[in-house]
Amino acid sequence: MSRDVGVREAGARRTREALVAAAAEVFVERGVQAPIRDIAGRAGVGVGTVYRHFPDRAELVIAVYRHQIDECVALAEELQDSSEPGKALERWIGDFVEFLVTKHGLGVALQSDDAGFHSLHALMLDKLVPACGLLVDAAVARDKLDPGVTAYALMRAVGNLCILGPGYEREDARAMVVRLLTGCRLADGR
Repeated sequence: MSRDVGVREAGARRTREALVAAAAEVFVERGVQAPIRDIAGRAGVGVGTVYRHFPDRAELVIAVYRHQIDECVALAEELQDSSEPGKALERWIGDFVEFLVTKHGLGVALQSDDAGFHSLHALMLDKLVPACGLLVDAAVARDKLDPGVTAYALMRAVGNLCILGPGYEREDARAMVVRLLTGCRLADGR
């Protein structure tokens, strides 16, 4: 009987992972308010299955962003011992920019009264700032980055540059972040 439970738990875990992956894709395309039926269809399950795993939209949104935050943290840990810390920071910031510019509607969701979204904002700060800090510290230690640059200030600046709108799209945000990083390097261009 315990084998059956293990098989069911593994199946439920796979279904949950498929739902999170499908929701991430749909959120990029249509925003966090996309219909649940679109997510269910992308995952190849019924709408009821979505609600069994995520009783409300907030739980699904939070699960998607938790997963993506964890991926950003893992990338920072992977890059922290790079022999080229300036390039490692640029790579991580590039992924962070992609994370930010593909989150249609997340800003509005984070400002909602739903307590779950408030915890997501705190999670972003608690996990992403230290992850970025690993790379900032490495770049500063190797004289690749101005020592006055902090992870928090850099991430806020990047976040502000990634607020998209009419006439200011993903490519514009990426280009401005490149300019920001250029300005954060030491004056002698190292």
